[in-house]
Amino acid sequence: MARGKLFDRAVVIVLDSVGAGALPDAARFGDEGADTLGHIRDSVGLKMPALSRLGLGRFVRGIDSNDGKFTGASGRMSELSNGKDTLVGHWEMIGVVSEQAFPTYPEGFPRDLIERFERAIGRGVLGNTVASGTDIIEKLGAEHVRTGKPIVYTSADSVFQVAAHEETIPLAELYRICEKARGLLTGEHRVARVIARPFTGSAGTGFQRTPRRHDYAVAPPAGTLLDLLSKKGEEVVSVGKIRDIFDGQGIGRASSTVSNADGIARTIELVRARGKEAIVFTNLVDFDMLYGHRRDPKGYKGALEELDRAVPELAAALSPRDAVFVTADHGNDPTFRGTDHTREHVPIVAFGKNVRPVDLGVRGSFADLGQTIAENFGLAIPVGKSFLSEIAG
Repeated sequence: MARGKLFDRAVVIVLDSVGAGALPDAARFGDEGADTLGHIRDSVGLKMPALSRLGLGRFVRGIDSNDGKFTGASGRMSELSNGKDTLVGHWEMIGVVSEQAFPTYPEGFPRDLIERFERAIGRGVLGNTVASGTDIIEKLGAEHVRTGKPIVYTSADSVFQVAAHEETIPLAELYRICEKARGLLTGEHRVARVIARPFTGSAGTGFQRTPRRHDYAVAPPAGTLLDLLSKKGEEVVSVGKIRDIFDGQGIGRASSTVSNADGIARTIELVRARGKEAIVFTNLVDFDMLYGHRRDPKGYKGALEELDRAVPELAAALSPRDAVFVTADHGNDPTFRGTDHTREHVPIVAFGKNVRPVDLGVRGSFADLGQTIAENFGLAIPVGKSFLSEIAG
């Protein structure tokens, strides 16, 4: 144990899209007034007693009837990066501020790019439009099964998504197709992520996406918190899509998940195992994928309350030298217009035996979290202000 170290292991849990109120520049993104947590609370009610007592209740009022006393540290973090998506949010946490936004395609991809993709994979494609993933497979799934042409679509995010039925284009082939796309999408078309979207079912019974999604992300620049830890001989263990987000860079062992509940269970299992890793890094994607983009506040509420019910089990599994950091990567207000992410603050809730229950206020960057972890391990990243001394008990 290093002298002065507050914790030996950080458990970082990213609640994908759980925003905590619009950022000052939200109007520039068309998101003025967005508030994921606040609007879920106001529209359908929200009870999160465990996280509220740990500090979430400091800035999200009305999610618990406690007495205003908190057992963890908490605040909100602001985004410096030019964007509001998964990649730039996670990157900023580990020390990379993205000043230039990744390209998006509100009218679909250029015809010449699609033609080069078709030549590379030896097939024509369907779609090439902005669409919801569930809607487009219902619309084009039968034609895809009949023709063997993969479905290409995008969203308001910087993504090139390829959907295919697992019996029409086997997974290995779908992944190969997406690798071809990743190789083509360079220069001006360097999208943040290529995503393989396998599905099953039939036109008669309906089509359903499967959990065998795979993301092909742009690799972050060298020198991130994960790289620094790796060079020091420290391991980062990932749960969920974390490995894909960072293109495996700086990640040791990795575990994929099929749901939030699975991700939570795997995280608790790793915590109980008392491993030697420096970070257990988890992403819980259902908030965003199943409820934010589909504008389903009731489903979102249910997922948040499911998480909250698991928090006491997580807390009980911690060793005295563990610290937990619960945060998010962007917002996705399910009561807001459209189906896009929303430009919001994100929560930061920290707890553990050695963590003081302090108010962290509004932080200047998501990188404040990364800098805190870096300082704990005797490192430093280029951006962010550590709050390690504030939470040190």
